[in-house]
Amino acid sequence: MGRSLLFNQDVGMKTSELDYELPAELIAQRPLARRDDSRLLVYERSTGRVEHTRFSDLPRLLPPETLVVVNDTRVLPARLKLSRPGGGEAEVLLLERLEGDQWEALARPSRRLKQGMQLGAVEFLESRGEGRWRIKLTGEPAGEAPLPPYITEPLPDPDRYQTVYAAEAGSAAAPTAGLHFTPELLGRLQSERVRLHIGLDTFRPISAETLGGHELHSERYEVYADAWERIGAAPHVTAIGTTTVRVLESLARGAPRAGRTSLFVTPGFEFARVNALVTNFHLPRSSLLALVMAFAGIEETRRLYALAIEQRYRFYSFGDAMLIL
Repeated sequence: MGRSLLFNQDVGMKTSELDYELPAELIAQRPLARRDDSRLLVYERSTGRVEHTRFSDLPRLLPPETLVVVNDTRVLPARLKLSRPGGGEAEVLLLERLEGDQWEALARPSRRLKQGMQLGAVEFLESRGEGRWRIKLTGEPAGEAPLPPYITEPLPDPDRYQTVYAAEAGSAAAPTAGLHFTPELLGRLQSERVRLHIGLDTFRPISAETLGGHELHSERYEVYADAWERIGAAPHVTAIGTTTVRVLESLARGAPRAGRTSLFVTPGFEFARVNALVTNFHLPRSSLLALVMAFAGIEETRRLYALAIEQRYRFYSFGDAMLIL
């Protein structure tokens, strides 16, 4: 998987600086009835101005010349519930197709699973540590939407954990900043697509003492030639979500248009292609929060998160959003 890519960043920053206290009732358990009715906290970096509005106002808030870039990955029905011999349950979360019918997956209870064990359509081929397995899956994924563990309520409509522009299936989690868009809202903006299939690190907090000690697992991405040409020529780019940022900034540093990226964006990073960012509110000690701090500033992000908590914004996957200009 290789080491994380870091460019002149503060690798000595303590992970504890990504901590904050969140009242449990602010963790959104279900999506709103209308996607673009979520709240939007707007922060203008050049002036420090803050505005509280609705996501449906996004076209009014963005510069008219901006190109909005989205991640059009589709979430796999990746959570497979299995029965173990002699009773007991097992659960497999598909992370990424390796080749053919082989996948990388998270499995539990990992200590009770053995190499060569067959549970339904899943054969366990090799343990890779930390609950990760290489498995063989007979047929295509046919499980449930892989909702994060902090969402404890069932999701009646699995399509609400997909963006309206989702295309090729391959992710173990949704690019959640894009969940706020309706087709009509996106149609009012100049937009382009990239694709990054979201994997393990969405579920993995930073456990190292410093950010430099954290290894970001690589994820597969693809950008079509005409899309990158348009993005490269755009006078202003608004990235929808942290995964989109990682694709754009990888290519801006010479990465090929298709491959894998382990770019870890932390404070001190110099953004080469992204001018504005739409993002949800992220978990403490996450690489996603580190990216937001890199874009908005460490103290500014802390202030904005404290304000969002004070104003009772909804947090995480089905929560509200923030626009950083």
